[in-house]
Amino acid sequence: MKRSRIAVTGLLFSALLLGGCASQVTKPEQYSGFLKDYSRLQPATSATGQPVMRWMAPGVKLDNYRHVMVQSIGFYPAPTPSEQIGAPALADLQTYTSEQIKAAFGRRFQVHEPSTTPKGSLPGPQTLVLRAAITGVDTKAEGLKPYEVIPIALVTAAATTAAGARDRTTELFVEAELIDASTGQPVLQVVRKGYGKELENKEEQVTLNTLKVVIDGIVRDIEKFE
Repeated sequence: MKRSRIAVTGLLFSALLLGGCASQVTKPEQYSGFLKDYSRLQPATSATGQPVMRWMAPGVKLDNYRHVMVQSIGFYPAPTPSEQIGAPALADLQTYTSEQIKAAFGRRFQVHEPSTTPKGSLPGPQTLVLRAAITGVDTKAEGLKPYEVIPIALVTAAATTAAGARDRTTELFVEAELIDASTGQPVLQVVRKGYGKELENKEEQVTLNTLKVVIDGIVRDIEKFE
């Protein structure tokens, strides 16, 4: 009877751990406040098949626009470097994200920046304004794999997690919206979470190479989205 109770307890604990597996989309409590309104967001699939939270104004076709005014793409809120994610990595990530997203829009639209546009003027009537930000970079211990979800393996799994020896997932959060410059109203809003390369432990440093796969995926979606 005692062994049976231990087994049942282990299985319940396993179920709880599996229930806590990472969500594929950004949860409401992870919204940064960069967007003014998140209430219209709905689960959707990107052009390359990635899960996102998205809203698009009814009847809007991006192909009807010719210009995109790209505002500065940075972090929101301002990040605090940590032992695993240093300031140089954050700077590299911001630069790469900004350059790649501008280039992706440049392959579909005429791209303009506020610094090169006379104050108070727009490139033309068919203009979108892009607001985008990296809203989070996170690392966390990887959840249990299926073969580990048996009571005898839980002790080892818990010990390696406590020691920082388990693989760690990396997550990048991005929020963006496109605004019709003539009306000042959003026509598209997207909140996205992507997974970078796994880290071997809590000592391994996050670099641009760790997370660039997420940005590269966003770029492909920008190019293919209709």
